[in-house]
Amino acid sequence: MRKAVVYIHGAGGNAEESGHYKPLFPDCDVIGFDYKSETPWEAKEEFPAFIESVKAGHDSVILIANSIGAFFSMQSLSEAEIEKAYFISPIVDMENLICQMMQWAGVTEDDLREKGIIKTGFGPDLSWDYLTWVRENPVKWTVPTAILHGGRDNMQSDEIIAAFAKNIGAKLTNWAEGEHWFHTDEQMAVLDRFIQDLN
Repeated sequence: MRKAVVYIHGAGGNAEESGHYKPLFPDCDVIGFDYKSETPWEAKEEFPAFIESVKAGHDSVILIANSIGAFFSMQSLSEAEIEKAYFISPIVDMENLICQMMQWAGVTEDDLREKGIIKTGFGPDLSWDYLTWVRENPVKWTVPTAILHGGRDNMQSDEIIAAFAKNIGAKLTNWAEGEHWFHTDEQMAVLDRFIQDLN
């Protein structure tokens, strides 16, 4: 039996991105997860079932998760048997991000509570149910984790990521030039070194 590396993409991403990681884990089966969930409560149903199906043919599972894929993973896989996790630009404080988006959109909490859902024009809809769920379900994550975060990440600040990493005992690599989306040749080279140095 072999190890499996499960890649979980961020918003707008896809399972095919997992191909980038195959050379970094030559002795493992690298599997992209083409999930359908759009909320953490949907992820709680979908993600554990997928990981269980992967575990059925492997000795252990390593996780690589991007952005909201990391958030969904933490919300749904906290009790799964995962050897370790690599998080790239993870969303670790969704409440802060939603409140930040509300400020960008000029929406108050009372507005959102009253209307339920408000379109922003620059990203996903704001949802009162989503904000309430996040507040009632704080992240609990104990899997050994390494985090790569960019200093120019406009979704989660250095302070938020550092506090989270300290809280869960994660190894944090902060690259000042990095953005939320690691995609240029230089950024991907940094990402590769991050994984190789810890693999």
